[in-house]
Amino acid sequence: MADYDYDLFVIGAGSGGVRAARLTGLGGKRVAVAEEFRVGGTCVIRGCVPKKFMVMASDFAHQFETAEGYGWSVEASFDWPKFIHSKDVEIARLSGIYAANLGKAGVELIHGRAVLKDAHTVEIVGKNQTITAERILIATGGRPWMPDELPGIEHAITSEEAFHLPELPKRILIAGGGYIAVEFAGIFAGLGVETTLIYRGPNILRGFDDDVRAHLAGEIEKRGIKVILGCQHAEIRKTATGLVNVLENGMEIETDVVMFATGRVPHVKDLGLEAAGVELNEKGAIKVDTLSKTTAENIWAIGDVTDRMNLTPVAIREAVAFHETVYKDNPQHFDYEAVATAVFSQPPVGVVGLSESEARHTCAKGVDVYVTRFRPMKYAFTGSDERVLMKLVVDADTDRVVGVHIVGPEAPEMIQLAAIAVKAGLTKAQWDATCAVHPTMAEELVTLKVKQSQETSAG
Repeated sequence: MADYDYDLFVIGAGSGGVRAARLTGLGGKRVAVAEEFRVGGTCVIRGCVPKKFMVMASDFAHQFETAEGYGWSVEASFDWPKFIHSKDVEIARLSGIYAANLGKAGVELIHGRAVLKDAHTVEIVGKNQTITAERILIATGGRPWMPDELPGIEHAITSEEAFHLPELPKRILIAGGGYIAVEFAGIFAGLGVETTLIYRGPNILRGFDDDVRAHLAGEIEKRGIKVILGCQHAEIRKTATGLVNVLENGMEIETDVVMFATGRVPHVKDLGLEAAGVELNEKGAIKVDTLSKTTAENIWAIGDVTDRMNLTPVAIREAVAFHETVYKDNPQHFDYEAVATAVFSQPPVGVVGLSESEARHTCAKGVDVYVTRFRPMKYAFTGSDERVLMKLVVDADTDRVVGVHIVGPEAPEMIQLAAIAVKAGLTKAQWDATCAVHPTMAEELVTLKVKQSQETSAG
């Protein structure tokens, strides 16, 4: 065997890369991980975690409105710089924990950009350092995509800059209709910013169940967000008073900030993949087999850089499967079926399994669909018009619940437990046999009796 500096070299210290490095280091192997930015990756530093802090901060305004209906008088103000400082302190703490855990596992952390020179060699850019490794794992994640050809795009920001705005804008326009766009629209609207969301498609959240998409679009407009569909930018013009968003339909909207959340792409630029024999697929992601091995014999890739299912918990599970396969002689691959996901919009969304459309194409003998829409107890008391959507999609042949879709308060918390039932293959009869917890919103999931075709407008 050739004499290498390390048994495993990991490029990227996000959630997936860190988990793979730690497990392998704890197993007694020589491991190093290189990170060009900060330990923690997209999720911890510029994604899920700080974004949820922002969601929680912005939701206070809605809670204060609700409080008045319960007899509370609330006078409140929001301090953006104070919040950003507190958020940054917490992110630094979490990043430090990730780094410390690597050290405890015996993993060497290298701060710098690693570039592949060949299948066993990496160079740390700017440090005149060359490192060899028996195996290499690429876990560099993704980066925001921007339409570089759009006139005036240099005046726009992405979600990554949104976490560090020096001041809270009075007006913002967000381009996009996916997770990130919808979540940030709720964040800024909740903080009192005049918010416009534009999306080129016919409705937000492409790929989600159509009832979810339609319901959420209506609910976020109730929160004061202006939604413009079937339209996109033609130009962004900077003026003395702001940024003029010129849309393809002829509309012109002036805002202080323009944010693009129009997708993310695998972070593969200038990694030296070709020199190492690592190929990309038709989507520009690293090509991998079911065990996450690339086209190079000793190189693997996990997480968003492979563009399979771009979720932090999935990257972590892929890391575990990699370790089991490569270092424990126990070949494993992650099962991408029935993975729950949440959109921290306002109100939030929780989903697991198939949409109604997907189920109708998958279930040979058709589907049964159960839907309910209602005002949650908390808001009904105050006269609010906010409504919850709950939907079960059932295989008509086997009676298995193959999809659960929730829009409403605490939907992400509910969907985690619903996912266990869907993953286990439980039937609608078994859901119905489960006693309800009253009074809760979640009890509706085990009391749904009326199929969609029989649904009335009551409730």
